[in-house]
Amino acid sequence: MDDLICYCFGYTVSDIEHDIKKHGYSTIMEKILSEKKQGGCQCAEKNPKGR
Repeated sequence: MDDLICYCFGYTVSDIEHDIKKHGYSTIMEKILSEKKQGGCQCAEKNPKGR
């Protein structure tokens, strides 16, 4: 199993690596920030470390 980076949306290290190779930068971070602004972040509930 690949290491999760984002427990809210299920992104892994491999997801981010592939995203950077495809786009030259990570569009995933943009997606995460957009979702957070809309209240879609649940890090405190889903991340075992509570962040």
